[in-house]
Amino acid sequence: MTEESGRVVDELLGRFRAPAPSRPFHPARQTSVFKWIAAALAGVIAGGIGAFIYEIHGTDPQVHTDPDLVVDPAGISLQPLDLHARQTVPGLLQFRGNPTRSYYGTGPIPHEPRILWRYPDMPLCAKSRVGAELSTWCGTGWTGQPAIWERPDGLTEIVVGTYDRCVHFLNAENGRRTRRPFCTGDIIKGSVTLDPDGDPLLYFGSRDNKLRIVALDRPSPVELWSMDADFVPGIWNNDWDGNPTVIDDILLDGGENGYFFALKLNRDYDPNGRVQVSPELLLAFRSWNDALLAELGDENVSIENSVAVYDRRVYFANSGGRVLGLDLHQIHAGRAPVVFDFWAGDDIDASIVVDHDGMLYVAVELERYLPRSDELGQLLKLDPYRPADPVLWSLSVPPSFADFKGGIWSTPALGEGVLYVTTHAGQLLTVDSDTGQVYSTHAVGPHAWSSPVVVEDKLLVATCRGELRCYSILDPLSPRLEWTMRIPTGACIESTPAVWKGRIVIGARDGYIYCFGQPEDWTAALVR
Repeated sequence: MTEESGRVVDELLGRFRAPAPSRPFHPARQTSVFKWIAAALAGVIAGGIGAFIYEIHGTDPQVHTDPDLVVDPAGISLQPLDLHARQTVPGLLQFRGNPTRSYYGTGPIPHEPRILWRYPDMPLCAKSRVGAELSTWCGTGWTGQPAIWERPDGLTEIVVGTYDRCVHFLNAENGRRTRRPFCTGDIIKGSVTLDPDGDPLLYFGSRDNKLRIVALDRPSPVELWSMDADFVPGIWNNDWDGNPTVIDDILLDGGENGYFFALKLNRDYDPNGRVQVSPELLLAFRSWNDALLAELGDENVSIENSVAVYDRRVYFANSGGRVLGLDLHQIHAGRAPVVFDFWAGDDIDASIVVDHDGMLYVAVELERYLPRSDELGQLLKLDPYRPADPVLWSLSVPPSFADFKGGIWSTPALGEGVLYVTTHAGQLLTVDSDTGQVYSTHAVGPHAWSSPVVVEDKLLVATCRGELRCYSILDPLSPRLEWTMRIPTGACIESTPAVWKGRIVIGARDGYIYCFGQPEDWTAALVR
């Protein structure tokens, strides 16, 4: 290394030294958090909680002019993108329902649920390799939330990707197949996305390294397009966990190769009335830089969460803890400058949730145990319009005794002024979204990776004990358990439940898809 290059690296790494707190530590926040820690995990010494800032915007000169940026300027309109989510199809079409990841379905939630059907007759399983280890995977996992839509022909259809390497299509009323499964070369972990504008298109990724677009207006599902993650020089991995979002003919998604992608779909129909796409790659943005890798000491910077969109900005994070916001005004021209850049200190797999004011709720894992994790904690509220001082509040989420991992894998759910969060150590937290104060905790069991959902005045939580737990949130700060329902095998539920008009659909690691509900609720909901 030359003296000059060494000086540049030292200067970049110098930006990674956390500055002093921007404002005094709030004693009331400290008291409420430590009361919770004492009650939830006695004997665990929690990391510090603070309102520290860590800004890495501009630390790498390639943030804005990335040499690995892939842009095809041919035929791209310079018209700014009008980013408004105008879903025209009734349904729960993507993970957490909308581009801000804050819609959970429509009720009612059944009050005396039973299992109405289970699919299929034999478990959905396949073998998949992680490194050198070949294992059998069954059912659905993280995130694995089914999509549900009301088709133009009146049928309510469930679409779900599973660990048998296939996407399955089911009649919501009886669990019978509506189409032939569409199978890929490896397991499907993430949630699928149905087109929000009514085009018969399905978007999803697979561990066979491909992001796909599949047509649903043929006798059987037909692949129209795919993109292999290896077409860019990625890092760490090459499969797809994140759930794509589609807004105004633009598909936005992140890959485990560490890149964020934007594609113009060019949706159309052929002379026979069959849907077509002709995707153009607008942007392939590298989410890491050398300074981040040096601070982490590893290369795990995959994007496993699902992108969130608000106010013509897209937000996502990588497994190195880097939270990014890109401006989408000129995405048609292949330009998306960084407008927010923040380091949270550890892996972020949970999706960022955006509230109606544009504030970000970020859930962080606790695995590396870097000093940054002690400074910030693992649950953050950030103001992306105040990039120099974005932390509004932060909380520590300590580890479990079983594996010494802490923090949060599930995506928080937004209620009325309240955030509901399940932690890896096994707590359901009720957090004031304005102040960060923890108002209540409930034990739900460790490995709580399924994301909670809020529908009407109910909170639904799935657990790794094979349970569905329903809480009344008439008092949003004090959830009250109303009922629990356990699947017969007691298998872990990592996937997020889908709720639609009286039915709860969820997959478990035992290899099956379950539907819970009450027939009278379903019939009444359909005739509303």
